[in-house]
Amino acid sequence: MSDHISGTLFISGALLSGRAVDVTVSGGRIAAVSEHGAAPAPQHAETVDAAGKILFPSFIDCHVHLREPGFEYKEDIASGLAAAAHGGFGAVLPMANTSPVNDQGSVTELMLERARKAWPHGPRVHPVGAATKGLKGEELAPMGELTAAGCVAFSNDGLPVGGAEMFRRCMEYAADFGKIVIDHCEDPSLARGTHMNEGVTSGRMGVKGQSVVAESVQVARDILLAEYLGIPVHLAHISCRQSVELIAWAKQRGVRVTAETCPHYLLLDDLALEQYSTAAKVNPPLRTPDDVAAMRRAVADGTIDILVTDHAPHAVHEKDTPLDEAPNGISGLDTAVALTWRLVQEGLLTEADMVRLWCHAPGSLFRLPVNRFTAGDPADFFLFDPAHEWTVTPEAMHSKGKNTPFTGWKLTGKVTSHWMGGHRIA
Repeated sequence: MSDHISGTLFISGALLSGRAVDVTVSGGRIAAVSEHGAAPAPQHAETVDAAGKILFPSFIDCHVHLREPGFEYKEDIASGLAAAAHGGFGAVLPMANTSPVNDQGSVTELMLERARKAWPHGPRVHPVGAATKGLKGEELAPMGELTAAGCVAFSNDGLPVGGAEMFRRCMEYAADFGKIVIDHCEDPSLARGTHMNEGVTSGRMGVKGQSVVAESVQVARDILLAEYLGIPVHLAHISCRQSVELIAWAKQRGVRVTAETCPHYLLLDDLALEQYSTAAKVNPPLRTPDDVAAMRRAVADGTIDILVTDHAPHAVHEKDTPLDEAPNGISGLDTAVALTWRLVQEGLLTEADMVRLWCHAPGSLFRLPVNRFTAGDPADFFLFDPAHEWTVTPEAMHSKGKNTPFTGWKLTGKVTSHWMGGHRIA
């Protein structure tokens, strides 16, 4: 992280939407964007040669676990934001399953203060408050207090709200404060004691699997409640064909439903666990090749609104256990942009899709500021080298959590520098 900022910053020759541009930053905001070479750099400006690099607005990750307070041995806010800064993320939304749970304003304020102290210029933390006290699904959390403290949404992620009546109350109460509920779609009874997707692979391995119905039945519940109440709902880390078919049906009916998925559901299937690999154990689980194909179509056609990492770091010793004892989760902030770029290289997505899925749509959904490279926008952006080849290793990751099934993958494309408000943070 660097605290240095000059009066004016000049980014020279970066690729923005396929054209070479120069960007002038003044006072922490975009002052001008012009064709490369159309005008000289302002006098005394700090100039950065960005030839051959793609200019992206800082991305937003709407689903992360920063583990602080309570589980700092897995990750803390400072290390999580280091991974975000070097991974291209200028804003993150951490879930409430900390210890103590983020179900009171003092916990929210603690998280925000730790973020400001560790990374004063960003990345920014926008906490997601608990929907129910203690994530127990029994009593509503004080959403007014949490909103006043800085929470931007509410969720019981990690311990989904099983009761339909309680979830309805969560949606209604959050709407009173202009906030949206993010639901981890999982029927607790159908998912209990499972460790991977239920199917041919789990049967061959002798591992208890979770059916796609455990996810989709709750997707259907949330859609029906959203339609009945006329209140929006956001569905977390969608993983299977049945769910995206329900979401597409709901959108055709005009239901106010939005949904997210993660890069690992677009690039891996349940065969990644064939050797009982705990690095690939995640919840919801990696599904079948048919589900992966359906998820890829849903991201490309807009049925899925945004991408997230569901960054879930764990200590090495926690994953170095038998599959049925290992915790769920993949550490994702360090690899997400390069993995998404892989989807661009495959022809599934475009650069514009990346910006929509990781920046514009998340900003719109959660009412967060974004940089569209127009005069006056916040100077939040990063440079991305599309030709930089690197291998995913523990040493290459800034997060404390090294738990990723992508270890050993050779990726092309890497964030080389990142600014927020004109301050270089990576």
